[in-house]
Amino acid sequence: MTQDVDTRPQPLSAGMIYCHGCGKPIHESARSCPNCGAVARGAGRSGRSKWSAAILAFFLGGFGVHRFYLGQPIVGLIYLLFCWTLVPALIAFFEFIYFLVISEEKFDQQYNR
Repeated sequence: MTQDVDTRPQPLSAGMIYCHGCGKPIHESARSCPNCGAVARGAGRSGRSKWSAAILAFFLGGFGVHRFYLGQPIVGLIYLLFCWTLVPALIAFFEFIYFLVISEEKFDQQYNR
């Protein structure tokens, strides 16, 4: 005689999600799964992306738009005030390259606190 096993997913309590690695429930704020070690999707993210910052620095960096995006409005205003000199555009180009080569972890530490 075989025993029926309920394989339906159980409802999660508030603040819990399923791990994408092993499927076990973990808290939504967990950076990694304690069961399998899989890094949680979107862990530590506040919506700022290094790719978005790089694109903004390349196309609109002379006006400081990337600095406003990164939560640095004072620096953005300085870029905006001096945009006519083209110095902010030159600085923004080097920042564009920096955003391309920086790791996601380091970007998160600096801009996604």
